Amino acid sequence: MAGKRFLDEPGSELDRPGDQKRMRRRPSFASVIGEAVMVNSLKNFCLALEPMLRRVVNEEVETKFRRSTFPLTRSPSLRIQSVESSSLQLIFSKNLLLPLFTGSKIVDLDSSPLQILLVDTRFDQIVSTDLPHPVKIEVVVLDGDFPEYDKRKWTSEEFNRNIVKERTGKRPLLAGDCLTVSLRDGYAAIGDIEFTDNSSWIRSRKFRLGVRVVPESYQGVRIREAITEAFVVKDHRGELYKKHHPPSLQDEVWRLEKIGKDGAFHKKLAAARIYTVQDFLKLSVVDPRKLKGILGPGMSEKMWEVAIKHARTCDLGSKHFVFRRPNCTITFNPICQIVHAVIDGNSYSTEELPCITVYVENVVRQAYVEWDSLEEIVGISSDTPLLTQGEPADQYSDHHQSIVKSFQLTDHAYVEMGNLPSNSRFGYRN
Repeated sequence: MAGKRFLDEPGSELDRPGDQKRMRRRPSFASVIGEAVMVNSLKNFCLALEPMLRRVVNEEVETKFRRSTFPLTRSPSLRIQSVESSSLQLIFSKNLLLPLFTGSKIVDLDSSPLQILLVDTRFDQIVSTDLPHPVKIEVVVLDGDFPEYDKRKWTSEEFNRNIVKERTGKRPLLAGDCLTVSLRDGYAAIGDIEFTDNSSWIRSRKFRLGVRVVPESYQGVRIREAITEAFVVKDHRGELYKKHHPPSLQDEVWRLEKIGKDGAFHKKLAAARIYTVQDFLKLSVVDPRKLKGILGPGMSEKMWEVAIKHARTCDLGSKHFVFRRPNCTITFNPICQIVHAVIDGNSYSTEELPCITVYVENVVRQAYVEWDSLEEIVGISSDTPLLTQGEPADQYSDHHQSIVKSFQLTDHAYVEMGNLPSNSRFGYRN
């Protein structure tokens, strides 16, 4: 019987290659202990890190949520759903006073500083609203062709793409210390601002003014921008030639439409000693044919109608002029229209004056020649619309009614006549 083999004997089964390979795959006791310690340490590290990670994540989520909901929860007036984020809009309270010139203050139709309002346009209504805190807004210049086809909806990107910058080497298009202001309680006033360049160099030849929220200054729902109508900006020197609407009696005659400064009509009128709008209107009443002759054939009938219509929009004021003769006292308004007549102690109405046409014609012409020597008085305001030739109209005041008619003189010229009741007085004694 063979004896037992010891492990270190050459004939042992451990000496076989397969058994040696199997022995090498078994982990040692030390490695098992090391792995256990490492796993335990990692588990403890994760347990310690978890609260800190939770806190950081919660803080970030709360911050993002608070930023997205802050403008909607501070004020009941801003409980706006996400689908209505564009219902807030900036608007100009009134249109601009046109025309605009470089270097001139930009104002509204009432010659007041521009005013910006924040409104809510939901349900096809414009309702004033406000924000719980001030918002910075700025005034910019836009291309006159924006928005296309009178488009009422536009994106912020489209608005920004149409902002016009100054030409190379020029000053900023808008100058002033109020280009950026704060919108408080849904209202902001724009102070003194002006254009520094004309609009002739861009394709549309026109500008618009726009107002937008200053980028990065507001994190709430979108507030749509405000825009004005398109307009032309002319060089300041063009203001010297601007027509007045309405003109005043003392305006130079070239302030009237169709009569250019230093033009042919202006020179012809000056040669005939017609310098002011009042001079123009007086001769148009006394002898319109002579006035047309002075202007010459270059003044077409259509141009004449435009010029005379513009002239008649002026305010006549309350001054009157008295022509006295031993047997008559005739009162004229500032453009040589009769407003009262006393002849040989008798007051004549408008209907009665044509019966003595030749006499009245001579009086009117004589008063026109002696105009500078007539007695000037203050009477009832003559601020009434002027009539076209041969056109009757009723004119009313607080205490009287006068009927203005036209009658034909012997030389076929027309004079507009007025009548007041015989008991009316203008501060003088007959």
